[in-house]
Amino acid sequence: MRRAASHACSRMAGDPVTTADAATAPIEPGPLLRIGHGELSVDIAPAAGGRVAQIHYRGQPWLVGHEHSAAMISWGSYPMAPWAGRIRHGRFHFEGAAWQLPVNLGAHAIHGVAFALPWWVEEYSATHAVLSLALPEDTRWPFGGVVRQRLAVVDACLRMELSVTAGQQAMPATLGWHPWFLKPDRMLFAPSACYPRDDEGMATLPLAVPPPSPWDDCFIHAQPIVLERAGQRLQLRSDCDHWVVYDQPGHATCVEPQTGPPDACNLGLGTRLAPGESLSAWYELSWD
Repeated sequence: MRRAASHACSRMAGDPVTTADAATAPIEPGPLLRIGHGELSVDIAPAAGGRVAQIHYRGQPWLVGHEHSAAMISWGSYPMAPWAGRIRHGRFHFEGAAWQLPVNLGAHAIHGVAFALPWWVEEYSATHAVLSLALPEDTRWPFGGVVRQRLAVVDACLRMELSVTAGQQAMPATLGWHPWFLKPDRMLFAPSACYPRDDEGMATLPLAVPPPSPWDDCFIHAQPIVLERAGQRLQLRSDCDHWVVYDQPGHATCVEPQTGPPDACNLGLGTRLAPGESLSAWYELSWD
């Protein structure tokens, strides 16, 4: 089944292009697709950036829903592509050229373009969905490409798989997920290293000892992370070893696996995709 939810960057100099904090603009969920098994149900919003709008396990919600914040950056769990986190001032160099992305939050370009666009539904059943998005080739993103995600529920586990494939030209890429978990009672997380943030709040090198929380930081971490809330225990696993944790809000904690750090292209840690080449990652949420 193929359904449409109604739906680049150019070379520039001078001041960053701005879209007036477009990442904080409201986005409606639109029609929802529900997948699930047993006591786990997952509502997907293809029209709202292909995000997971809500997850319920044994009747308990786990995500900040649209009813709490309509800003597209602040609810559900959305894929970040073709870059994750911030790009400093929206500027980077690739293949010998300087590029300028529109600035969409403060002074920086944040979280890619996929979370703001409607996705196609390629497959849908009671337990899984496959969505895809043709990336733009305009001032938002100059390289094109295609992003795909598969979401599947097996028993008490949600597995999300995400990939980006370059089109007819090479492109830089970083992938990730940005879940807004309702504030946990406890988080079990012991990272090995951290990217220090500078006075613009941007990740830098060299790596350092992780600071005490509260955090809005990118960490190196290779073990599962555990969230405990409302008598339930959620284990987070991924093949990504970069995790951004944002636990400063009183109502939520974001635990974001990424294939590289924020500003990866400027730190020399992004992935170069040749035409037709793909980058992929997975993220699992398992309830005990």
